[in-house]
Amino acid sequence: MSAAADPAPAADPAAAADPAAAMDRIYRRQRVIYDLTRRHYLLGRDRLIADLAPGSGTVLEVGCGTGRNLVAAARRHPAARFYGFDVSPAMLETATAALARAGLGGRVEIAQADATAVAAGALFGRPGFDRVFISYVLSMIPDWRAALERAAEALAPGGRLLVVDFGPQDGLPRAFGRGLFAWLALFHVHPIGDLPVALGDLAARHGLALDCRSLHRGYAVYAVLERPGA
Repeated sequence: MSAAADPAPAADPAAAADPAAAMDRIYRRQRVIYDLTRRHYLLGRDRLIADLAPGSGTVLEVGCGTGRNLVAAARRHPAARFYGFDVSPAMLETATAALARAGLGGRVEIAQADATAVAAGALFGRPGFDRVFISYVLSMIPDWRAALERAAEALAPGGRLLVVDFGPQDGLPRAFGRGLFAWLALFHVHPIGDLPVALGDLAARHGLALDCRSLHRGYAVYAVLERPGA
């Protein structure tokens, strides 16, 4: 038997009313140890970073958090220009410090914005991005479908949207999935059971090619959506 993720994150009235304040409450203290703990179970994000392959193009991270992914991606792809945003001012403080320590302030620009409402091109003064990625963020956003829509809209012609997040755990023991979901819920993280279906719908609406697969026996969903070139 396997565990099944909820079809959508549970509604949180406080988070919906003021997502920035909600995320700050959850992560203001955790952000100090966030990267040390999350590296053990946010599986697939380093694969995503390797798969970006942006050349000298532009890369946007939706929900950049502590800046860990932006630092890793900027180091791996030194010819690219990077951008990121997060709804939490507290997380952005940590990200700014991380980028400064890594000496990447000149190649990475970050800003405060809500993934469900932002026009990322306007935010950073760009017509679009060659790569957009979302790593373990959708399961934290009540209106995750809106966040996906805004991410797809930010793609330049020929661009790719890469997504990794928790899967349904359908190839793993039921007790493992139940325990994982209960623990994640403490941090307002709710795996999305119908994420592959939603990605398929998104691809159809925006005319994107979709490659969606399961990682680690259903532990994670990994997807690449590509917009046709001009």
